[in-house]
Amino acid sequence: MAGLYFDDLSVGQVFRHEIRRTITETDNVWFSAITHNPAYLHLDEEYCRNETEFAQRLVNSAFTLGLMVGISVGDTTLGTAVANLGWDEVRFPKPLFHGDTIRVETEVVELRESRSRPEAGIVVFLHRAFNQRNELVAHCKRSGLQRRRPAA
Repeated sequence: MAGLYFDDLSVGQVFRHEIRRTITETDNVWFSAITHNPAYLHLDEEYCRNETEFAQRLVNSAFTLGLMVGISVGDTTLGTAVANLGWDEVRFPKPLFHGDTIRVETEVVELRESRSRPEAGIVVFLHRAFNQRNELVAHCKRSGLQRRRPAA
């Protein structure tokens, strides 16, 4: 199991995830289509070229959020998560475009015992995604219910 137990985590711990991902046009169009998001910003190159400051399509921010969190799973919660409890303070300070490559780092910012589940604890992760120019393109806090290490 790749994920860590609640007991293995500490506040201030930082994970620099090895997986990086170049975002393609197919990723963006497919994700926008399957989530029924017809925004011109993601699908209409001509509109973006003539009507926006970016002059090209933007990567769907929901895809960016999902990819940022997904990249973190293997190092943090794979097989040890009970449930995702929520995302807070989701921000996209710079846009992503087709061809951009992102890398992700995750910091443990809070740990607390679960009042209702003694076999689990609540962890708050701060995820940060950067493009190939090392510009911060997304960040969020994610709260999760994480298994505790089984008693020996």
